[in-house]
Order: sequence, then structure tokens, then C-alpha cells
Amino acid sequence: MQSKLQCLVLMGLLALVSVAVQSQSITLTGKVVTGDSRVALPGVNVSVEGTTTGTSTDANGAYRLNLPSGNSTVVFSYIGYVTQRVEVGGRTQLEVSLEEDNKSLNEVVVVGYGTVRKSDLTGSLASVKAKDINAFPATNVLQALSGRAPGVQVIQNTGAPGAAVSVRIRGTNSVQGSNEPLYVIDGFPTSGSNPTILNNSDIESIEILKDASATAIYGSRGANGVVLITTRQGKAGQMRVDYEGSYSVQSLRKKLDLMNAREYATFYNEQAANDRLAPYFTQAQIDSFGEGFDWQNLIFRKAPMQTHNLTVSGGNEKTRFSVGGSIFNQDGILINSDYKRYSLRANVTSDISKKFNLTYGATLTKIQTSRQNNGGGNRGGSLISAAISAPPTLTPYNDDGTYRVLATAYPFISNVLINPLNYIYQQTDRIDANRVLANAALTFKPVDGLSIKLSGGIENSDDRSDFYTSTQFINSQGSASVSSTRGTSLLSENTISYLKTLAQKHSISAVVGLTYQDFLNTSLGGSGNGFLSNVTETYNLGSANTPGIPSSGYSFATLLSYLGRVNYSYDNKYLLTASFRADGSSRYSEGNKWGYFPSGALAWRVSEEDFLKSSAFISDLKVRASWGRTGSQAINPYATLNNLLAGKTVFDDALYNTFAPGTVLPGNLKWETTEQTDFGIDAGFFNNRYRLTLDYYIKNTFDLLNTVQLPVGFGFTSTIQNVGEIQNKGLEVALDARVIDKAFKWDLSGNIAFNRNKVIKLYGGKDILGGNVGVTLISDAANLLREGQPMSVFFGYLENGYNEQGRVVYQDLNGDKVINQLDKAIIGNPNPDFIYGLNSTMSFKGLELTMFWQGSQGNDLLNVSSINNTLDYGFGLNMPREVFTNHWTPDRPNAKYPVISRSNTYNYSNRLVEDGSFLRLRNIQLAYNLPLQQWGVSWMRNAQIYASGQNLLTFTRYSWWDPETNSQGGANSIGQGIDHYSYPTSKAVTFGLRVGF
Repeated sequence: MQSKLQCLVLMGLLALVSVAVQSQSITLTGKVVTGDSRVALPGVNVSVEGTTTGTSTDANGAYRLNLPSGNSTVVFSYIGYVTQRVEVGGRTQLEVSLEEDNKSLNEVVVVGYGTVRKSDLTGSLASVKAKDINAFPATNVLQALSGRAPGVQVIQNTGAPGAAVSVRIRGTNSVQGSNEPLYVIDGFPTSGSNPTILNNSDIESIEILKDASATAIYGSRGANGVVLITTRQGKAGQMRVDYEGSYSVQSLRKKLDLMNAREYATFYNEQAANDRLAPYFTQAQIDSFGEGFDWQNLIFRKAPMQTHNLTVSGGNEKTRFSVGGSIFNQDGILINSDYKRYSLRANVTSDISKKFNLTYGATLTKIQTSRQNNGGGNRGGSLISAAISAPPTLTPYNDDGTYRVLATAYPFISNVLINPLNYIYQQTDRIDANRVLANAALTFKPVDGLSIKLSGGIENSDDRSDFYTSTQFINSQGSASVSSTRGTSLLSENTISYLKTLAQKHSISAVVGLTYQDFLNTSLGGSGNGFLSNVTETYNLGSANTPGIPSSGYSFATLLSYLGRVNYSYDNKYLLTASFRADGSSRYSEGNKWGYFPSGALAWRVSEEDFLKSSAFISDLKVRASWGRTGSQAINPYATLNNLLAGKTVFDDALYNTFAPGTVLPGNLKWETTEQTDFGIDAGFFNNRYRLTLDYYIKNTFDLLNTVQLPVGFGFTSTIQNVGEIQNKGLEVALDARVIDKAFKWDLSGNIAFNRNKVIKLYGGKDILGGNVGVTLISDAANLLREGQPMSVFFGYLENGYNEQGRVVYQDLNGDKVINQLDKAIIGNPNPDFIYGLNSTMSFKGLELTMFWQGSQGNDLLNVSSINNTLDYGFGLNMPREVFTNHWTPDRPNAKYPVISRSNTYNYSNRLVEDGSFLRLRNIQLAYNLPLQQWGVSWMRNAQIYASGQNLLTFTRYSWWDPETNSQGGANSIGQGIDHYSYPTSKAVTFGLRVGF
């Protein structure tokens, strides 16, 4: 009996142990591969169904997951592949094969005030993902768009750290107003022109809305396109920590080949002989000079750049979060120029209940910039101008260690040529900026398919600029100026969205909304001259001998809008989108304050028709057409009001304050309106292995706003009027291909865009001049707007060789034997014939090689820098060696440059216009994904080390430093394609690390 009892107890204990073992957690390991090729898939989400436990595969497709029990169900999901759910059944090892989802067009993309499946898009949209955005370190996230999105031209105005970037989507639309797109960050339409507050690693994706069907929902700010930026969001599951750091070494891409000391002295002796002057240098001096001093080496350096980004994300089914911090620190290749950015970002989403959802996002950024006086200048009157022009026969220091005074070194030298050391060490130009962007939204879902969203946000910017010239700067008693600007924008957006599917074939989604946004800007400035000491610099303006007159400013504008959009789909084949927005702006005149912006689009998914469904060649085909109107506010807040200007006047011996009408006559103005028609094709071939997108568009902007001069004696000098019309039309092509899909993978993506811009109509048919060729030798307007011509063409004289004395002869186009303004002609076009980009990614096991090429073809550049340094022979400026070897002599009548004489005179001519086309290896990267699984490292999710190079190769005919420049460019600048001593673009080598925990 006792033995039986012991057996029963033992059997019970074994049963309990068995149950305990079954209920204990186990560790599951394995690998995820693709279907047929069985290639490892990195980054696959692996999670336990019904829990928050999860991980992702490493670079070799391996994963390691702790399961609560051996009976768990594990979910394997990856974008572009069919999700699998697998019951573990007590196994500890599991290999899973994921099949490619041919319906990957179900991927959701962000559009204005909502999201939509990619397959249901009826408008023209380009998307750039996080991997491409974060491919290389950049001061501005917009640089990541260059060459990656068809029809999007990114122009880097200069190569200075933190320099402005201009973006043109499908050409230029406006003269008076901004041509920058609207930037929307996590649903907040920002008031700034560039999203400088963001670090590249903060961004999940960027969508560029291009046609009116996509942009009309933004009404009066959608004419130039819309850039939607989505920052990284938290996901339910195991908490993740991601870090990326990089270190770069930047250097000057190329040096200008200037004359050495012997050539310089020989050159100016020839100038003296041609002008019947005594030689400046003896032969003994020339022989002793040698190569001389290299002033480019003085101001340019190898400069470091480093980035550090840390992101923590995670959460559960109710609350998800993503918090990130980043540091970007770039020293410029010009000494004492730099750019520093520190940012902190947080996104939180919480499902309060089944019906209420709360989201909050905030980005805090601090930016510090030190700039150098480099742009523009004349005969050595700026840092870069001085470094090129300084004689190689001279050194920067005297024997006693003081700065050499270049302006008096020789009797024939420029009296404004300043030793570059003055700019580098005795002048400071700093900007300290703080940026805040915060928004929150409450979403209520009373019934299935209906969402009511109440959201609000604030954007705030505080900038302080300090400029100081010390008492040790040549001929300076010390001068200081301080300016401070603040911009605040408050936003309230309230929308109702509805989504419903009827009879399994009719799908309807709609959104209506009411939005309000205001824009407050204030400014304050002060200055002073004459300081006893440099200790306080700009921090004690009251100590100046001569205080400047303080200044301040204020502006306020509001925008109230109603919007609505309906999307209808029948059987996933026939798609319709219609939208409407009404904008009311305080900027416009009574009776014209409201603008109305409708749009409509149709699309047909031909590949869903029975006659094409079984095609092995065409796996996806959609044709679409759209039409719509968008607008541009294009004027300052008080342009339609009669402004009074403050002044001072003297009566007897007393000074009195005055107010008087301004010089600009207020006008009764209407909105600038852009009407656009777009025809597009989206196609996939061979199971979507190859994807093609084509778009043809015609875009007309009418009621164009611009300043019009008034007759003398009218009382007002100018007014703003609706003056004309501009047209852009073009073709965009994008192709993505999986060239090889074996163990070795090769992906190619390329795009090319052709845009033709034309001025259709101007006020009274009169030309509009813009830009500036502003040096003593030549002073003229650089660019021209003329009916029938592209925007901002170059307008000057045509050369006709040399006369018997070797001086330039200009063509007499009207035959009156006089060279004057009537002989001017169009001599160049800064608008490219086409822009393009090509990205190649090759991978094998853990290695990945990426090359990204970007280029522009057919655009001209106006080389203003070359005026002083190839033609201005009377002021002792150094010049390219080519001028020394290829100038006019009786034996070289067809030389490139004229006779070397200070008595030459010049006009703004085609000599100064060069081909600005280029092809650039924007980035090349070799990365290695460490085999953590093989090494038994379970505490790291992934790890990648990489080496990359930026701008290592550039193919161009442009003679100066770099073809990618736009000195006078800006949001509303007519002056385009001008290079006037611009800060050169650098090349860089980068080493980096990306790890996930």
C-alpha cells in the first residue's frame, strides 16, 4: 500500500514538472530568408502574438527571442513581404521563409491631412525613405532630396556650414513671392523656408507632393509643392536603443591654379610695358621669388565634422514613444567658420481608450553658426576675394609678426586689398538660434470609420546675430552690431475624417476641416562704432564712441481656411479624388481676401482588369490624370495698406519726430494662382521587379505679383500689381529595378526630369531686371525676365574678338555703330535642360556597397568672380595661370584673354557665362554588417560599420571652384546662377557606426 502511494506521488510530481516545463519560457533562435532565393532578410520584425515581446533580425537574417511558453505563436512581418504566423510547438529553432508581397503597393504613404495606400494614389508624389535621407552627414535635411526625387531641384547657395538651400519643385513660379515649397513636419505647416531644426536621423520618411491634386489641399501655400516630413515614431514591442555616430574629414575639392611669384612679377612687368610704364620688378627680383606664398593654403584647411544620434523607442499596445537626441558639429574648410546643432525630439502616442487617442510631438533645437566674410567683394575686399588676389610675392606677416598691409605693398596694387588674416582673426559674425516646434492632437472615434481630430501647435524661433570688427582690423576703430529676430506661429487644425467600404467594392474616404494659423514676427537691432577695448565685443554697445540708431520691426498676419477632400474607389480599379480649400488671408485687400483652390484627379488601375491580371510581363499598371489650382500669398503682411514711415526733421534748432506716407503706393491685389494639369503612369513589370513612373505636367501661374515703377512726380515711386503669367511644363521619369536577386543583390534606382520655364506675360510687356554684377570694373543687372523667355536668363553683350590693340570688341547688334544697352542680347540660361540622379546598392552577405550620382545638365553659370581675377589688370591682383599663358599678344591674336593693360574697358558679356553642367559622385559607401549571431552576441540587435566619401568625383567644365553654387539665390530671388566668390563646396571622407540594442 505504501509503495503504491509513493508511486502515485511520484507520478503526480512528474506530471507537475511536465506542466511546469511546458509553461516555462524558452529561447527561440533561427533565421528569416526570402522565398526562392533563400537570401537572409535583415530587419524583419519578430514578435510574440498577443504580447509586447519582440525583436528583429540582424544583418544575417538571424534572430533570438525569449518566448513565454513553448506554445506561443510568433509573427514574422516585413514591408514588401507576406506576414507569417507560426506556432512554435515547443521548438527552440525555427527558420522562416517569407514570400514577396506582390501587393506591396498597399504600403501607406503620407498625404495632406491623412494617409493613403500607394496603390490608391491619384496624384503625383515622390517618397524618400529614412535610409536614403540618412545616407551621409548633411547640415540640412533637404540636401538628401537632391537627385532622389524626380522634378525636385536642390540648389546649395554656397558651401558654407549651415548655408541656405533652395528647393524648386517643377520650376520657378513667382517673382515677388517665395518659390520654396511648403514644409509640413508631422502635420504642422511651418512658417520657415527650410526645416533646419531636424537632424537626418530624426526622419522616418519625406513625401514630396508635386501636382495640384496632391497640393491643392494646402491652398494658398501649395503652388510651389509641398514637402511632408514624418519623424520617427514609437512602435509597440521591446524597447529599442539606436545609436549612430560618424566622423568626417573635409577638404577643399580643388584649388584654383593661380600664378606663382615668378609668373606674377613677369605678368605685371608686361602690363607696365604695355602701358608704357617702368617695370615693377627687376629680373633679379623675379629670379629670387621662386614659387612664392600660397594664400589658398592660408585660409583653407582640413576640417572635421562629427555627428552623434541616439534614439530610444518602444512602448506597448496603448502607449508608444520615440525620444531622440542628436549633435551635429561641422567645422568649415575656411578657418573660423563652423556650424553646431543640438536637438532633442520626442513623439508620444497614447490610446487612452478605444475611442480616444492622444499624440504629442516636440522638437527643440539650438543652432550656433560662425560665418566668414566671404561672399561677394571687389579687388580683394572680402576674405575669398583677398585670398585669390593677394600677390604670391608677399607673405601674410611682417618680420615683426604683425599683419602685412597689402594695399600699400606695391604702388600699382588695389587700395582695398585686405590681408585675409584680418577677416579670419579680427572679425566675427555669429548667429545663435533657438527653435521650438511642438504640437498635440486628440482624436475621437465615436463610431467605426469616423474620426474627429482636434490639434494645435506652436512654432517659435529666436535668432541673435552678432557682428564685430576689432580695433586690430586694418583701419578700424572697432565696430559692433547686434540684431535679434523672433518669429512665432500658432496653429489650430480641426478635421473630421470618414472611411467606409460598401458592398466590398465601393470605398469612400473623406475629410473636412477648419484651420487657423497666425504669424508674428518682431525684430530689434543696435550698433556702435569706436571702442577702447575689444574685450566686450558686441556685449556692451553703450561703450561705443558713436552709438548707432536703434531699429525695431513688427508684423502680424493670419490665415483662416476651410478644406475638404473625397476619395472614391470602385473595385480597386477606378479611383477618384476631389478636394477644395478656401483660404482667407489678412494680407490682401478688402474683396480679395479669400482665395478658392479646387482640384480633381482620376486614376485607372488597368492591371486589375481581367484582361491584364494574368500577365506575366505587366504586374501593375495605373494611369492617372489630375487638374487643380493652388496659390501663393507672395506679399508682405501690410503691402495693401498705406504705410506711414517714421523720420526726423529740424525746425529752427530743434529736432522733431515725423510720420509721412511711404514711397510704395498700396494696390488692390489678388492672389497669385497656379493652375496645373498632370498626366501620369505607374507601372510594374515582371512581378514588380522593375517599376516605372512617368509624369507630364503643364503649370501656369497667373496674376503674378511684382513691383511696378511709377512715373516721376507721381508722389509714390512704385507699387505692387498683378502683372503677368509664367509657365512651367515638363516630363519626369523614375525607374527602380532589382537587377540581381540572388545571394548577391543589386538594386538600381534612377530618375531624370525635364522642365521648360517661360515667361508668358509681364506688365505692359516690360522687362524685369534682377541679380547684380557688382564690381568696379563692370556693374550691371545680371538676370532678365522677358516675355517668351525662360526665367532669369542672362542679359548682356556679345563679344566679337579683339581689335588691333588686343582689346575686346563687342557686337553692334542694331548696326548704329554705337555699343549701348540696345545691343544687349540673351547670353545664357541658368535653368538646366534636365536634372538627374542614380543610386546603386550592391550587397553580398554582410557587405553593402552604395553609390549615389547626381547631376545637372544644360545650365549656365555667371562667373562674377572671374571679372576681377581674369580681366582687372591694373591693380596687382593675382590671377589664374591660364591668364598668364593665354592672353593676347601680336603673336597670339586669338588668345582667350585680352591684352594685359590697365586701360582696358569691359561690358557684361558672354565671356563671363560658363557651362555649369556637372555630374557628381554625391556619396559612395562601403558598409559591413557584423555577424552578431555567429559571434553569440545577443545583447545587440544589429551593428554596422561603414566608410564613405562625399563629393569625391565631380565632372564639369566650370573653371572656378565648384559648379554647385548660387550666390544671390533665395526664396524669391530673380538673381540665379551667379557665382561671386562663393564659399567652395568641400569633399569629405567619413567613418561611421550604426548599432541597435
